[in-house]
Amino acid sequence: MNLTLSLPAPGKINRMLHILGKRSDGYHQLQTLFQFIDLADQLYFTPTATSGIEVDCPDLDLAMEDNLVYRAAKHLHQFMPDQGVQIRIEKRLPLGGGLGGGSSNAATTLIALNQLWHLDLSLDTLAKIGLNLGADVPVFIRGQAAWAEGVGERLLPVTLEQQPCVILHPGCHCSTGALFQDPRLPRQTPPISVDEALHLTGSNNFTALALTLYPALNACFDWVKQQGHTPCLSGSGACVFVLCENLTQAELLVQNFPDQLAGAATQAWITQTQNLSPCHALLSQPL
Repeated sequence: MNLTLSLPAPGKINRMLHILGKRSDGYHQLQTLFQFIDLADQLYFTPTATSGIEVDCPDLDLAMEDNLVYRAAKHLHQFMPDQGVQIRIEKRLPLGGGLGGGSSNAATTLIALNQLWHLDLSLDTLAKIGLNLGADVPVFIRGQAAWAEGVGERLLPVTLEQQPCVILHPGCHCSTGALFQDPRLPRQTPPISVDEALHLTGSNNFTALALTLYPALNACFDWVKQQGHTPCLSGSGACVFVLCENLTQAELLVQNFPDQLAGAATQAWITQTQNLSPCHALLSQPL
């Protein structure tokens, strides 16, 4: 009987995010603070009798070659072409929400298949493979909250306060590509040190432009401020995170969050920020 390996693919928040400039290859130089949350997709990896890769996710309307999970599995399948695996994805992270769901799914796939197929590839090797899939993949491979530079691949582990965190989705989709292409996006922010970044929670070069372009997101920010809290954009949005002092505060915020903002259906979750990825935390537990 085949044994299924089940692992979470957690979301992340960017506690701050600055764009320092644009490189000759079209990528942008960033500085950001990554921290994980315990809201996560769940991935199931089942060995199959025949070689090949099957990916099942009803919530993702993507061609297989565009699916990061499939592409991640293909990278490792070259080491074990006779092996087969069926991967099932249960989506819990909102699509296109700025929480890194696709990158996290890819990272969890690399970590899982490295273990399932006994490849014994190092985290360094997996991170290099992951960078080919997306700039956010390496931080999920490493599994530690981190100060990131470059396109997000140069990582320095950091210890951040772990606390209740409310994730709000205003019901709109923010296009990262459109935001990057907009001439109004600030992209010459002076570099800072990691110590300075620790005091800049919520500072995000995407925020002002995203609020201008997406009325539902702007309404979400306004609502959070009316509740006496500080709204922060994760990545390029559309998810907003609110760091809370305690669970009671988080519960009250979620209970009061309106069902719609600017005509868009909303969602809200209570999460906990984590310095160790829940995927890595699970793998570190004794069997």
